[in-house]
Amino acid sequence: MSELTQAEKDSLTGAADNRSVQPEAKEAAPAKLSAVFPSYARYDLSLVKGKGSWVWDDQGNKYLDFMCGLAVTSLGHAPEKVGAKLKAQIDTLWHVSNLFHIPGQDRVAALLTGNSCADQVFFCNSGAEANEAAIKLARRYHQKVKGTGRYEIITFEQSFHGRTLATLTATGQQKVKEGFLPLPEGFKTVPLHDLPALKAAITENTAAIMLEMILAEGGVLEVQQEFLDAVVELCQEHGLLLIVDEVQTGMGRTGKLFAHQHYGIEPDIFTLAKGVASGFPAGVMLGKGYLREAFSPGSHASTFGGTPLAAAVMEATIETMLEDELPQRAEEMGEYLRGLLREQLADTPFVKEIRGKGLLIGIECTEPVGDIVLAGQKQGLLFVQAGPNVIRLLPNLYVSKDEIHQAVDILVQLIHTYANKGNGEAHS
Repeated sequence: MSELTQAEKDSLTGAADNRSVQPEAKEAAPAKLSAVFPSYARYDLSLVKGKGSWVWDDQGNKYLDFMCGLAVTSLGHAPEKVGAKLKAQIDTLWHVSNLFHIPGQDRVAALLTGNSCADQVFFCNSGAEANEAAIKLARRYHQKVKGTGRYEIITFEQSFHGRTLATLTATGQQKVKEGFLPLPEGFKTVPLHDLPALKAAITENTAAIMLEMILAEGGVLEVQQEFLDAVVELCQEHGLLLIVDEVQTGMGRTGKLFAHQHYGIEPDIFTLAKGVASGFPAGVMLGKGYLREAFSPGSHASTFGGTPLAAAVMEATIETMLEDELPQRAEEMGEYLRGLLREQLADTPFVKEIRGKGLLIGIECTEPVGDIVLAGQKQGLLFVQAGPNVIRLLPNLYVSKDEIHQAVDILVQLIHTYANKGNGEAHS
């Protein structure tokens, strides 16, 4: 970790004018429990400033950020073009109800539909809400437009779709469901790439198949092209909608603006959040034009979805991403990063596989990697897991080769050290 000067520390803490009037030291008071629910297993860091690929904590320590708020700050921290547009909007109009026209929404919708297979857009606040909207749209299309009783959504094991009751039920990981029974009806989960199981799960009640192109939370596992083609055929054969969850893979992260563009398919519905607004809370559900009638007035809503503030940030983020050709850059830098990792970890049995697309990268190891994540923080590098044994790297799309080399140097050293220690015991 790089230390800041005292002046720089003071600029973060606001202490510069008060150093000479500090009160006398007193006996430390007993630690007080936070009033915030402990639903996060938080790292022992308080981050207070960010710029580009770097963040600083409240002690003035500097970190190279290779997690980006879990694929959120894809333009880096505090991108100037986005910040300028947000500041201008703050001085103009913050919020109006969606009962009125919001011109910024139309501009964002035009950017998204003009660069995708979608025709319609619904704005919300998060990935979970975008996926919830997708589930509701699929059901309502079948029931109100097609006149059938279809309602079931088929998803896949190891997937992750959100934390609402519907989206955690859709998620193919049991751990997110514990303690929340009874779960909503209408969801089936089958093993990924198990075509017979998928075919057996389809009934007259099936409305849609929902999947991620890369299971980011489930281990950075890429869907096989052959299986995906079979999914598309099944949807066409049975009249099902195909929903693609692009919450983590969308917005240039994988080397295309949307990950499904790698595979030559056109989903009926897909969802975005995370990287769509540079850290401002925003989610988007996009669909084909024939679904328009299903979301008639009063059918679905969001108080804060697509506010003037959110629309301004989304517009600036998407414009910047397109103007600077960041999806292409993510593809190039991702290949460079994976190449360095493969070269320097080639003779490390502890590493099983290095995989991913663009700047969504997974390093699968033979043992749990939680201690490596914590050790990385002590060395000034932030990254995260994707399941117990997978290191996940999510740098911003402007990341430089120099920053990549810095990260790889730290990470390779950590992996070699941990592999040699073998959880604290020397290997025989």
